[in-house]
Amino acid sequence: MRLSPVAAVAAHDNRRFLGRAVEYVARSGVIQFIDIGAGLPTMENTHEIAVRENLFSRVVYVDNDPVVVNHAIALLGGGPGAVAIGGDLREPGQIMENAVLRSFLDMGKPVAVILSAILHFIDDPHAYEIVGYLKDSVPPGSALVISHATADDATSAEVQTVQSVYDQAAAPIFLRTHAGVTRFFDGFGLAGPGVVDINSWRPVGVRRESQTIGYGGVAIKP
Repeated sequence: MRLSPVAAVAAHDNRRFLGRAVEYVARSGVIQFIDIGAGLPTMENTHEIAVRENLFSRVVYVDNDPVVVNHAIALLGGGPGAVAIGGDLREPGQIMENAVLRSFLDMGKPVAVILSAILHFIDDPHAYEIVGYLKDSVPPGSALVISHATADDATSAEVQTVQSVYDQAAAPIFLRTHAGVTRFFDGFGLAGPGVVDINSWRPVGVRRESQTIGYGGVAIKP
């Protein structure tokens, strides 16, 4: 945050996008969710938003950090609407074949796969191969929710600053272009307004004008 003041704003903006996307998907009739790379539970979690739209919503949270998973399990308290499992997006087969996930969700019915601010930690071509596998694993009518960091509006100095931080972290960051993010949705039907600045995706109230730091979109499998 010290090196890139926009970091905190980006986190809040991404969270708000996720909330709007989950509301949209739930209202469209998809009430099963797989939130991959969910992170530590916070306010307005996916299952809380989904249940407000449909009491029968079910959410599987997935994360590769056992501390995150254990904390989520403790907070969820064994409630009927959500569970947490360990899983790494880089091994999508293990996620989709997880026994808990498959017993909790009906994989014969539409499911929403949420990839919120996680694909930019996976390089090419693996990121596209992973999303392709996930798209193939869900039935028609399923949804794909993606938010992804970009450097389209950033200066070269800003890009170098951000990348230098992540080069010292658990994973480097891959800041894709608008075209690169849109490619993840190939074969699915994009909901309006398409792949746009996360603040421009079905905004509530007046959109705050700012630098585009991430793109988001929702698409449905035909």
